[in-house]
Amino acid sequence: MMNKKNILVSIIITLLFSSLSGQNIDSVNKIVKSKTEQMLLSDRKLQIGGYGEVHANKPLSANTENNASLDVHRMVLMFGYNFNQKIQFVSEIEFEHVVELYVEQAFLQYRVNEFLQFRAGLVLIPVGIINEIHEPTTFNGVERPLIDNVLVPTTWREIGFGVTGTILAAKLKYQAYLVNGFNGYDGVSNLNGKNGFRKARQKGAESYMSSPNFVAKIDHYGIKGLNIGASFYFGNTQSVLYDGIEKSDEVAQSVADSSVVGISLIAADAKYSLGGLRLKGQLYYSQISNTQKYNEFTAKNNVNNDLGSSMLGFYAELGYNVLKHTKTKAELIPFARYEQFDTHASVDAITVKNLSYNTTALTFGLTWKVTQGAVVKTDVLLLKSANDAEFSKVLNIGIGVSF
Repeated sequence: MMNKKNILVSIIITLLFSSLSGQNIDSVNKIVKSKTEQMLLSDRKLQIGGYGEVHANKPLSANTENNASLDVHRMVLMFGYNFNQKIQFVSEIEFEHVVELYVEQAFLQYRVNEFLQFRAGLVLIPVGIINEIHEPTTFNGVERPLIDNVLVPTTWREIGFGVTGTILAAKLKYQAYLVNGFNGYDGVSNLNGKNGFRKARQKGAESYMSSPNFVAKIDHYGIKGLNIGASFYFGNTQSVLYDGIEKSDEVAQSVADSSVVGISLIAADAKYSLGGLRLKGQLYYSQISNTQKYNEFTAKNNVNNDLGSSMLGFYAELGYNVLKHTKTKAELIPFARYEQFDTHASVDAITVKNLSYNTTALTFGLTWKVTQGAVVKTDVLLLKSANDAEFSKVLNIGIGVSF
């Protein structure tokens, strides 16, 4: 269980980054932009880009199988087109594990000016760091941080519309969208303690919406090399009465009331670079309402579901580019990341906390940015739940490209 000490640590991390923003520090490092941002800022008519990564994962624990897992984790092609100076289109097509095909983004943007742009289509949900900036050359570690797998199910995208822009005087970037929510129930439960929100993403694939959800993010970039972000997501999961049987209005309303949960998610993130130093941190907290009715309604074989009433997680990462003071443009970054997250941070009256959902992860590794757009990575992941006596260990090796 996440205790007050762990929450205090995460708050201290956030305050540390905030205090740095008040200092007059001039870093030569620029804020990393996502491929989407780069395409939108380009003045070329037709734009083609992409990224990809290949991974090898080898369990090191004695009680696990010895075989390594090899995977072309993802290959992505991006296409953008500027119809004119105001109207732009961006798309992203992803192959995962060689055989799975997805559309990750597909939106049209109308640019009024620097302060205001309208956007509609399949958009990335602006929560945290990785969900928007997830090219393999932009983060340390072969795999993405674990909290960005369950607490924020990257890559999280939904269909909607909204506004985005930059307030130059305040050094702020903002985004705000109305989107369809998670698929909480379509005949089966898509939310639980083990997977969190991950299996409830609709991904723009014949999505449905029973009520719109709201998401917004603000980023402050006033100090060179520093970016502080705050994200907010509010709304209800979506529900379909899917058994094909005619129901009375009373029964249908009862099912609807029991198959929907409310989600209030807040997040804070920070990235900072000074010379060769790299600091990064993230904090997620989700409050979920109506879980008791939902867990009872989605029971299987007379066993209630176990969706938690709140989820909490954070990580802090430290790295240093040891080649910073050499003439090479390559980067060699030893790094360490500490993560802790719990999908059962709190539970309803009928649900027993599952300690296996309270997880601690330590990642130690090396990132070698061979050149701009190409990276070789290796790390060791130590993973332990509150139920485990010791850490399991996995060796990860990967390559990544972005162009």
